[in-house]
Amino acid sequence: MNSVSAEPGISEPYLLGFLTSVGLDVEYTRAEGNTLFFRGDDGEEVPVLDAAGGYGSLIFGHNHPELVARARRLLDEGAPVNAQFSRNSCAQEVAALLSGIVRRETGSSEAYAAIFANSGAEAIEAAVKHAELDRVLQVQALVAELAEHTAAARAAVEAGEAVLPAGGHEDFEALVEEVSRANAEVGARPPVFLTLEGSFHGKLVGSVQLTHNAAYRTPFTALANRARFVPLDRPGAVGEIIAEESAALRDIVVRDGVVTVVERPFPLVAAFLLEPIQGEGGIVPLTREFATAVRRECDAAGIPVVIDEIQSGMGRTGAFLASSLIGLRGDYYVLAKSLGGGLAKTSAMLVRSGRYRNEFELVHSSTFAKDGFSTPIALKVLEMLEADGGRAYGLARERGARLAEALEGVRADFPDVVKEVRGKGLMLGLEFHDQSESSSEVVRDGARSGLLGYTLSGYLLREHRVRTFPTASAGNTLRFAPSIHLTDGEIERLADALRAVASVLRDQDEKRLTGGGA
Repeated sequence: MNSVSAEPGISEPYLLGFLTSVGLDVEYTRAEGNTLFFRGDDGEEVPVLDAAGGYGSLIFGHNHPELVARARRLLDEGAPVNAQFSRNSCAQEVAALLSGIVRRETGSSEAYAAIFANSGAEAIEAAVKHAELDRVLQVQALVAELAEHTAAARAAVEAGEAVLPAGGHEDFEALVEEVSRANAEVGARPPVFLTLEGSFHGKLVGSVQLTHNAAYRTPFTALANRARFVPLDRPGAVGEIIAEESAALRDIVVRDGVVTVVERPFPLVAAFLLEPIQGEGGIVPLTREFATAVRRECDAAGIPVVIDEIQSGMGRTGAFLASSLIGLRGDYYVLAKSLGGGLAKTSAMLVRSGRYRNEFELVHSSTFAKDGFSTPIALKVLEMLEADGGRAYGLARERGARLAEALEGVRADFPDVVKEVRGKGLMLGLEFHDQSESSSEVVRDGARSGLLGYTLSGYLLREHRVRTFPTASAGNTLRFAPSIHLTDGEIERLADALRAVASVLRDQDEKRLTGGGA
């Protein structure tokens, strides 16, 4: 058989070219804590401060010794990674622990059932599917109830116990036909999901339609459910849009001996999805006022709230759930990223028991979810978070406050360059002022294309050995999501690097920015 040689550059070739163009095409060979290493031209290791933190998936940093030890033990002991469709006591422990933590932080007396998945986007898809199944079952129950009412009204008319209203239909069956036609029109309307302007919930077929960035969403609009995007700066819009998306079925009943048609609310809105801190939208926290409006209006309309804690959860903001800090309670929670401790790919979708549908387990499954490797790692992560009275949460608050203070110092030194520092705990963003009218062609073109943040990231990596990236849908904002073991020295190093990039923008020095000269 002829040998086949490897052909370089065909794994996401465009992306590889882009990384090269902005100076981010580094191949890392080792990682520990908040540090990544690559080999320089001389073969020596070069350390890089990782401020991006795996897009928020490294609450304990790279290759934490306790997590590595757990992973090694699992492999050394021959843990049955793939033993699907069998009892998994570790998954039960993880689910029970997650439910208990959520109940503690929200003050809820209700347990949460867990469905496991492999990634955040997949867990979002599971939440969307479960919410739609719940809606469909509600519709089926409502339609059955309406049919019973129609049959009872027909029997009453035939027995002479009820009459049709004066001035209306003279024939009962004509009334039934009209009501049925109207109800069929309502029933044929597709469900709608509500989410926020600036949202990011993934890029799979369903989740991408809940992501506000039109560049990600619009090529695939025909493939998935309809979404409405609610403005984040106007709490009153929540109730207005819910009212716009309301619908009703007609119900034929007998009241005081007269056949009457009444309206019954039809569940058209399947769910309201939101991030308590928008990650890819620019590290934008929800206000308590907005959260209160969402919960109030959704409760009134019977709409479940799905809280996407993929980036903000797992202790990153100083609490297990960022939503708990603004008093927002969810019917669903979606957790991922740090749940795998930086070693396992795992996620979980939690559903309040009062809304959970057992039927979902018969129509949804995943080969690699809830496996014998990822769930023990997730259990260890949760144990580490909860250890010593939740010391990890306190570290996230304290280290986050120290990092925010340093970022605010950069903003104070460069107020004409740095616009704002946002976020909570160790989920922070630094936004630069718009550079689309810059005198530098490189800066101006980067700003207008939305790619300037990647050029700034390339400069930080090349000149200061600091790794971070812009948020995907807000290219003027750099993200920072390091581990709870971030040191004062690492914070100072990051702040110095950011001062340097701010000075480059202030001076419009494209040669320094691109490495073209001093």
